[in-house]
Amino acid sequence: MAASQKTSKKRSATSQAGPKAKKVHVDSAKTDKKRSRPITQPLAVEDAASDSDGPSDDVDDEGLVCEEDVAEEGQDAMEVDQKNDQRPKDPNAARESHKAQKVLQDQRRAAKPHSTLLVDAKKVWALARQKNISSSERQKHIKDLMNVIRGKVTDIVFKHDASRIVQTCVKYGGQKERDEIAVELKGRYKDLSQNKYSKFLVTKLIRLCPTQRTSILFEFQSHVMRMLLHREASSVLADAFELYANAYERTILLREFYGKEAAMFSLTSGSEEDKERAKKGLSGILEGSDIERKRRILGSVKDNLITIFNNSDKGAVTHAVVHRALWEYLSAVNTFEESEQEKLRHEMFDSCQEVLAEMVHTKDGSRVVREFLAQGTAKDRKQILKVLKPHIERMCLDDEAQLVLFTALDVIDDTKLMAKSLVSLITASATKLYPTSQGRRSLMYLLVPRTRRHFTPAQIASLAETDAIRARTSKKSPESREEEVRRAASEELITWVEESGETLIREPTGCLIVAEILLYGEGDKSGAINMLLQTLASPSISEPHLIDLPPTSRLYKALLQGGHFNHTTKEVERVPSTSWDSSAFADKFVRTVGQEPTVTMCVGNGNGAFIVAELCEALIRGESTYGRQKVKEWFGSADVVKQLEASEVKGKTILLEKLTLL
Repeated sequence: MAASQKTSKKRSATSQAGPKAKKVHVDSAKTDKKRSRPITQPLAVEDAASDSDGPSDDVDDEGLVCEEDVAEEGQDAMEVDQKNDQRPKDPNAARESHKAQKVLQDQRRAAKPHSTLLVDAKKVWALARQKNISSSERQKHIKDLMNVIRGKVTDIVFKHDASRIVQTCVKYGGQKERDEIAVELKGRYKDLSQNKYSKFLVTKLIRLCPTQRTSILFEFQSHVMRMLLHREASSVLADAFELYANAYERTILLREFYGKEAAMFSLTSGSEEDKERAKKGLSGILEGSDIERKRRILGSVKDNLITIFNNSDKGAVTHAVVHRALWEYLSAVNTFEESEQEKLRHEMFDSCQEVLAEMVHTKDGSRVVREFLAQGTAKDRKQILKVLKPHIERMCLDDEAQLVLFTALDVIDDTKLMAKSLVSLITASATKLYPTSQGRRSLMYLLVPRTRRHFTPAQIASLAETDAIRARTSKKSPESREEEVRRAASEELITWVEESGETLIREPTGCLIVAEILLYGEGDKSGAINMLLQTLASPSISEPHLIDLPPTSRLYKALLQGGHFNHTTKEVERVPSTSWDSSAFADKFVRTVGQEPTVTMCVGNGNGAFIVAELCEALIRGESTYGRQKVKEWFGSADVVKQLEASEVKGKTILLEKLTLL
């Protein structure tokens, strides 16, 4: 019987969803930007929580009964089984038992409110949700479905199966159908957000009904704090604030943080002046206020934030709306006198220091932690590093969280502590970090902080926000601190290049980081240099020659130039000779690579001629005569020169010019 039931379910699923379609409809909700993920959240939990659209409409199950139905069906089955146990065994007993269960299920469902409506709606819904139908046919089914549920949406939307029916109308329907559903649900959005089934519908309406969004968010007023601590409603507010709301709509959700006195500042008056002030957030509320009113309002903000921090297990502390309120609080505190600033800031730090790792993944949360780092004492900074230490690798791979690490490198004077708690953890993860742009930036900041080659102007400007504070709170100069950080990171990074360099230099991302480590790192680089040159001297037969790989050829060119070419000044920015001696590298190149590989790379199809030209230039700058004499001998033969002149190799003209200067 079990086998036959499975077969019947498969047939039913096939009849509902139809055959496999060639073109599958892509829901915009699946491709929409997701909320930023906390770096403290395990990866498995992240993946499970990433689907904010709720249960998929494409699951091929029949009937979609709710949990109550499942429990009642189980009870029915137990009753029937108990009766059957008292009867003699009969070959048809299983069939009769199944029929009895079916009758009981139908009776119980029919006794429930709106049973007829749900049966009719599911029939049309099964047609509307098919994957392999045309757009016009789907719209016809959506209109039929709307005709069935119109005027009764609020009656059925809290049920699991019925909520998915309404979601299908929102998902596939036009703007008219979406707005119609949004208007019909008016006044119920708070309750819908707190329901584990209908909360997904609210998120869809907030995203897909921009004209209704403001009115939906207004229904959350005076309930925001409770909703943030509610297991179901919290995600609705988080998505609305971070993904869909504009500046004015965000103030609707932030308003409750400001307390009852601030509520007198009307956001609903409709005047443009009030809306412009509202967009400023807390600063707009405090605009023109006396010092006592500022203290009262900031006291309310503080109390509400502490409520969130004291209930960190509810998950609200990870949401961007909380981070924005905290950042606005700290910004407002900076308008007070210095002694009062320190008192208010430190009180807030004491309240949230244990949950700082939950904040660094958002823009405002990152700014908050960076502010605490810049303004804090040595003890405060040590405590922050202690909280962040278990999450350093994940922070390196997050765009906002890594800015916290960079600020720590900028402001902490105790470089020994930093080398142990921060730098060593970053360098130990180099193999995992270098393939991604975020990870490479984390490695680059140890060597060449804020360089325009690897950091955008926006990132540099964001990091520079704490420079003025650093000048007051830190004792060391930025240059000496950068040098100490570079020295602490160099040894392990150079060792990493020596051990893994042969693989790294065959990858574009690897070449970028190897170039910076060798040019700017401090320490014994002889092992890494030998690896680079020996790999060039004996290339693998089964793989392309290293010089034929553009990123790799640029790496060797930069090392022979002694720095990177600046496209603005049209000059090479050479690093100090104490860090990298390009002439010594060129001499080592001649001794290690030898004649045959060097001459061969000049007549290939890659950039070998340019590399040898830079080799000649580096030898000319140096004092060693050995390398110059050897290269003269290698290319002194008339046959080699003729072969170069007759070839179509790129860079041959430049190479011939450099050879004459040796």
